[in-house]
Amino acid sequence: MKIYFVYILKCSDNTFYTGVTNNLERRLAEHSEGIDPFCYTAKRRPLELVFVQEFQEIKEAISFEKQIKGWSKKKKLAMINEEWDKLKELSACKNETSHKNLKEN
Repeated sequence: MKIYFVYILKCSDNTFYTGVTNNLERRLAEHSEGIDPFCYTAKRRPLELVFVQEFQEIKEAISFEKQIKGWSKKKKLAMINEEWDKLKELSACKNETSHKNLKEN
């Protein structure tokens, strides 16, 4: 049975790269060596692995990767730092035009 990994790399410019792989060691080496000069991480080395989550099913791993890619930097940092209680607060809609934030006259 294969294991799939969703991982987050912290780049030298303090941005994050999120990816999915079935061979974490190989994929990290590829990022670190800058094999693909057009890859997001190629010009942002050195890189630091800051988060890894294992999955049994590739569909679940890909879904989680896509979810994380849509998150704000603050939300990613909360997960990386295992500040699980902050995730709900950071997920709340703060748009003034949201139905949740409309003020009654």
